[in-house]
Amino acid sequence: MFQLSEKQAQEIVDKMMKDIPYSINIMNDQGVIVGSGKKERIGTVHPGAVKALSTGKMVEVWKDGRFEKKGTNEPIVIDEERVGVIGISGNPDEVRPFCNIVRTTVALLIEQKTALENLAHEANRKKAFLELLLSHHGAYSQKLKKEAAAYKIDLLLKTAVLYLKHLDLNNEASRLLLPYPSFRMEQDYDLLLIQNPAEVDKLIKQLTKSQPGLLISIGNVEASISESFRQAKSAMNVMLALKPPSQVIRYEEAAFLVRLSQANLAPNQNVVGKLEDALDLMETLRSFIHNNCSISTTADELNIHRNTLQYRLKRIQVLTGKDPRNLLQLFELTHGLLSLYK
Repeated sequence: MFQLSEKQAQEIVDKMMKDIPYSINIMNDQGVIVGSGKKERIGTVHPGAVKALSTGKMVEVWKDGRFEKKGTNEPIVIDEERVGVIGISGNPDEVRPFCNIVRTTVALLIEQKTALENLAHEANRKKAFLELLLSHHGAYSQKLKKEAAAYKIDLLLKTAVLYLKHLDLNNEASRLLLPYPSFRMEQDYDLLLIQNPAEVDKLIKQLTKSQPGLLISIGNVEASISESFRQAKSAMNVMLALKPPSQVIRYEEAAFLVRLSQANLAPNQNVVGKLEDALDLMETLRSFIHNNCSISTTADELNIHRNTLQYRLKRIQVLTGKDPRNLLQLFELTHGLLSLYK
């Protein structure tokens, strides 16, 4: 059962009394005053509230007593449960209309807070489930299968993981993703589970058509979701390192580059790190790799003169000690780029 804290109750009382010229009390589900226009009454039991809670009806007090003042006391009912009582001190004939207004306002505030807490709880539960799923190895337990079913995931089926960066969850994207289990992750990433591989290409085509800034990496279809996720995440790192012109990268196409990025081929400092503060040189190196070392094609893509490109390639050589125009040294630079994002 939801319970108003003293702080919450007092905030409501203070707010409502700015508009209502009577003292207001809020009692909890035990009839104890937790918020009041008269602070000295907080913590005391209100007999009228106790009676209102037991009967479920408004209780009117017509004479001041030792522990209660004349006024109205009406139960606050949420989901058919009596969670507290609203009391307004004064002549019942005068304060009765205000009691209804205050009770409705408090009920709405309680329902809103409960809904927000439920959303937060579900988000935490979903996050914990995802962490468990992505770290799991071996056969799935019946308990995990049951929990996965709540998210429309059948752990008996093989799954391809799509790892998305810069997804704009607009109405169109939300509609496209609705049939699939999806999880919003940190740092602008989303994770999508596809258990019908035939639908992957169509979905990707629809997403990239409407979102030119979206990046997608795809893991292989695997019995282990954690393995497909590892593949998709590794492929995304390759995409971020090399920045190919495509919005989509598949692990099966990038597997060699993934393994290359993880190989400790340069035990000393990564020479490509010396280019991180020179964005034009990083962009030039990536373009030169994508265009198969073609001077003319790279210059056209970067919209610079061939001489400017030659100057930049020379600068890369000076800063890194590796000449990108030399095939073997370009391979070392490529490994360095990949290593920055492994």
